[in-house]
Amino acid sequence: QVQLVESGGGLVQAGGSLRLSCAASGRTSSMYTMGWFRQAPGKEREFVAAISWNGASTYDADSVQGRFTISRDNSKNTAYLQMNSLEPRDTDIYYCAVRSWADIATLPNQYAYWGPGTQVTVSS
Repeated sequence: QVQLVESGGGLVQAGGSLRLSCAASGRTSSMYTMGWFRQAPGKEREFVAAISWNGASTYDADSVQGRFTISRDNSKNTAYLQMNSLEPRDTDIYYCAVRSWADIATLPNQYAYWGPGTQVTVSS
C-alpha cells in the first residue's frame, strides 16, 4: 500500500500562484508514474498532469499547459504541482495519484492510489 497526502492548497487571487505537494509513504518502491487530477462537485475527475518515475517524461492537460508544471523528488518521495497564472476556472479539489506502471496515464482508473485531496480556490 502507498499512502498519499496533498498539501499547499488554499485561496488565491486570479493571476496568483500556488505550489501543491504530494508526500508518499508506505510501499514507495512500487511507485512509478505520479499524477495530479482535479474535480469539482458533480463533475468527473479531470486529468491535470503526470510525471514518469524518473522525472524524464511529463504530460500536461491542454487546459494547464504553459501555466502548471509537475515535478518530483524521489529522495523525498514527493511530487509537486507548481501552478502559475491561476484562473477562477482552476478552482477545484486537487488529488495526487500513483500508479505501479512506468508509462504516463491520463485516466483516473489507471491509478491505484489516491490522496484525500486539497482545495484550491481562485477568486476573480
